Amino acid sequence: MLHATRFGYLALLLFAGTAFADRAAVEGRWLTQEQDGWIRISLIGESLEGRIAGAPPGSPEEREFDDRNPDPSLRTRKLDGLVIMSGFEYDGDGRWKNGTVYDPNNGKTYRCTITLIDANTLKVRGFVGVSLFGRSATWTRDDPDTEAN
Repeated sequence: MLHATRFGYLALLLFAGTAFADRAAVEGRWLTQEQDGWIRISLIGESLEGRIAGAPPGSPEEREFDDRNPDPSLRTRKLDGLVIMSGFEYDGDGRWKNGTVYDPNNGKTYRCTITLIDANTLKVRGFVGVSLFGRSATWTRDDPDTEAN
């Protein structure tokens, strides 16, 4: 009986490690579909956070401030390092739900889901109300610190 209990603990630890690795697979730097910005996604506790991590050289539009924000008091905050994604809960199989994404190009915040399609492809869906009324974008991993295959 003791042997079975030890096996049970080992199985639980292996499962927990696999589940964490699955959640952490989304971490890294991602290039937006428009190729106009990098977003650094990090696991913070049990949730995800996404911050603007700069723009590739030669991007069509390099802005320094959040000048399109509808709140005039926020228009002078810097875009670089700005948290634009938060509140995500892991839903299993590389899917995250119940988050929000802020679009600095129009100053609006949307409900959002994220799906890790493969190690280098992320589907980001922003919407108002229900997911049916939204838009999806495909981001690609562009992380100099990580070799994802």
